[in-house]
Amino acid sequence: MMPLVAAGDMPTLSLEPGAIQLLGWALGGYVLFLLGISIYASRKVVDEADYVVAGRRLPLFLSCGTLIATWFGAATMFAAAGAAREKGLLGVVLDPFACAFTLVLAGIFFARPLWKMQLYTMGDFYRVKYGTAAEIIGSCIQVPSYFSWIALQYTALATILDLYFGIPLSYGILIVAGVTLVYTLIGGMWSVTLTDTFQIVVALVGLVVLAAATLSDPRLGDGDPFRGLSVVFSHVSQRNPGHLHVVPSEWSASAILPWLAAWATGLFGNIPGQDLQQRTFAAKDANTAMVACIVAGVLYLVFGMIPVTLGLASLITHPEGTLDPVGFLAGEYLSTGMLVVFVVAVMSMVVSTATSAVLAPATILGHNLLSRIPGLHATGLMRDRVCVVLVSLGGIALAMWGKSLMELLDVALSIQLVALFVPMVMGIYGRPRGQLPAVLAMLLGFGVWLVTFATAEVAGDSSHPFVAALNAVPPGFWGFGFSFLGYGIGQALSPPRVRLSAQRS
Repeated sequence: MMPLVAAGDMPTLSLEPGAIQLLGWALGGYVLFLLGISIYASRKVVDEADYVVAGRRLPLFLSCGTLIATWFGAATMFAAAGAAREKGLLGVVLDPFACAFTLVLAGIFFARPLWKMQLYTMGDFYRVKYGTAAEIIGSCIQVPSYFSWIALQYTALATILDLYFGIPLSYGILIVAGVTLVYTLIGGMWSVTLTDTFQIVVALVGLVVLAAATLSDPRLGDGDPFRGLSVVFSHVSQRNPGHLHVVPSEWSASAILPWLAAWATGLFGNIPGQDLQQRTFAAKDANTAMVACIVAGVLYLVFGMIPVTLGLASLITHPEGTLDPVGFLAGEYLSTGMLVVFVVAVMSMVVSTATSAVLAPATILGHNLLSRIPGLHATGLMRDRVCVVLVSLGGIALAMWGKSLMELLDVALSIQLVALFVPMVMGIYGRPRGQLPAVLAMLLGFGVWLVTFATAEVAGDSSHPFVAALNAVPPGFWGFGFSFLGYGIGQALSPPRVRLSAQRS
């Protein structure tokens, strides 16, 4: 579950009236084209397996495409560039560094065993490995964590509509939610995968064009983008050497712990996410699932470094003042036609993450929770589609609430880390003795994290010794530690499971 830049941080690209009209036609045609892809994808949907995991038939290039599209959002494009300009490489530890390596980590350690289990959702995993209670608790924790992510996608796209076409934000949210709902509702995972793969190609082409134009600036490459790249890193290493450090120069707890927390959240917080693992389940075989994650992680890091480079380049081309590097450079270096293409590319990225954000919790809600209601168990495909509508409505409600929700996005990742990661790892590589280890790991990890997080938010920089000691360690570390402790306590209190082979003997 990748973070998305807040609506107030979206780029302010200036377009002339004629260009705005061109953009309107381009976006309209683009939406119709994606709708055609979704209708085509709907022909492949026969049952719940087709809708939820694309019939487990995704080849390597589609698996890679949808993984990169899910990860590569506006945060990678805009927030990472701004963080690189302000803080250098230390500012982009979470994204793209940690988030790229989490895909590689998922491919090496988790993709093959999870694919072989033939699951639909991560809720299924907790049921198979532990039991029904773990399935329900894990699902109830994970579904709400996606709602703020969905709200942010809607708000970001609605901000673009407001910026260029003067559509009020509330109406823009409804338009964006409606378009996203149609794509997801019609074809499910097939629709999301096909549109994701197309959209990420559009987005990356726009980003590469912007990078080439910027690095060809006379102050950088003087027409040669590769020379410009060398000039950027040479200049930064001389003028801002701290910007190229990937490890804090100050070895103190206040500097190292937040740095480690960023790595931990990025590396492990995404692993239990339904949005990631749903793409693992949808691959045509275990090897494809593994290779797709690894290749997607490498490509994500390569393309994710382009916005980082643009952020560093802006220190040379426009060293003074505060600006959004990608948005400003796009307005500075791209022609009107290419600027329109770039805006369409931006919308491609956000739409691709929006569809993934809706489908992931809707799948868990329908398959693991609502299916337990009498009369709904046998209506798998229809139930999942209804859940897409319900989740979309939840995202709309939160998007209408306001910008304060933007702060909840990193919280969602932290919740998955502290509540779901330990039982997932131990379920694959350990020997669970029953439901109690997973239940205690989820509840204790989440509960302790919630207390420490609330204490940090309410007490702030309190001088009280206990509060100061509590706040010295990031809440995610507290939650993760107690989740591991809860699992150990549950194992100690549970009798060993008798193996089937022993029973037969």
